[in-house]
Amino acid sequence: MRSEVTHFQCRIENGIAHLALDRPERKNPLTFDSYAELRDWFRDLHYDDAVHAVVFGPNGGNFSSGGDVHEIIGPLTEMNMKELLAFTRMTGDLVKAMIGCGKPIIAAVDGVCAGAGAIIAMASDLRVATPEAKVAFLFNRVGLAGCDMGACAILPRIIGQGRAAELLYLGRSMAADEGERWGFFNRVVPQSDLMDVAQDMADRIAAGPAFANMMTKTMLAQEWSMGLDQAIEAEAQAQAICMQGQDFQRAYHAFVAKRKPIFEGD
Repeated sequence: MRSEVTHFQCRIENGIAHLALDRPERKNPLTFDSYAELRDWFRDLHYDDAVHAVVFGPNGGNFSSGGDVHEIIGPLTEMNMKELLAFTRMTGDLVKAMIGCGKPIIAAVDGVCAGAGAIIAMASDLRVATPEAKVAFLFNRVGLAGCDMGACAILPRIIGQGRAAELLYLGRSMAADEGERWGFFNRVVPQSDLMDVAQDMADRIAAGPAFANMMTKTMLAQEWSMGLDQAIEAEAQAQAICMQGQDFQRAYHAFVAKRKPIFEGD
């Protein structure tokens, strides 16, 4: 997996990719280039067996302020419908790439987490925050609908329909403690502990069975559109596939030997 990127920060170490948006002096806004590069990076990640988990963290005390006002919002006002649709499809493709990348993603949120930044946190599998984190799906505050990049599909599944509607209609900030109560954040921890907690989660995931984790992530996404009978059958097939893997054998033999299994991802 390539760590040489241009429009965001990327460091890969011990099977964990650490990402962060750049330009902390402007609270890490997204640009056309960073959207596209992130989309391509997550698409490629699906085929990389060396990375087992991703931590998407803050930079300079903030997660992301969303789309850059001058480099994205301004140019969008001058585009025609075809160009606008190409942009909105591209941003949606980032979310699809995150969901389809096969690797658990942990969002470590500090400070401002707004607009598309809030979407990146939402599209992650796990979310940890500091008390200073403020999440805002503020699309309606710039005259747009709240249905951006899958928000109307994904956010209600995390926090419930009524709570999602409140955030999307009002465009207000969700405080960290509120986000934890509502189930958006898995944990709220002191700012000094944020990256350690995210790292610990990532380490535990990376030490687990990578193929099985990929299957779990796949089924979490695919079962949204399934009925219960379909879901149970799909899980039966997924589990049978995992039972043919070597990690299942390793877990059994480790249990018999009364030792901790060492998974190798196959």
